[in-house]
Amino acid sequence: MSHIDPERAAFEAFKSLPRDVPVNMLNLIRLKDTAIYEDGTAVNGAEAYAAYGRESGPIFKRVGGKIIWRGEPKLMLIGPESEKWDLSFVAYYPTAAAFLEMVTDPDYRIAVKHRQAAVADSRLLRCHEQDNLEGFG
Repeated sequence: MSHIDPERAAFEAFKSLPRDVPVNMLNLIRLKDTAIYEDGTAVNGAEAYAAYGRESGPIFKRVGGKIIWRGEPKLMLIGPESEKWDLSFVAYYPTAAAFLEMVTDPDYRIAVKHRQAAVADSRLLRCHEQDNLEGFG
């Protein structure tokens, strides 16, 4: 089973958490080789995801979002070998409300068609920042 968009229950749980705190969203993305749009247009998955970035980027920046870390996945050291990712990054939002503002923006809702066409599977994990950076526990 692939995961492209949030399930309703998960989105409701997201909205029930505090909205006035900064959030870091860990993104893991596996792209399709070929992205096929609703109208039948077919492009490379990476091209479709780049179009998503171009169209959603201004909205992301307007709400105060920024990419604070980006990496190239190379090996699943712990976890299912079948989970291979093409892209990984952490997107920062000044508040959870800013993320909600972005995903409900009318222009974003148009841009997201590129993400939906491009992505074969994904993980999106909401994280709250912690002050204590010492140790693992």
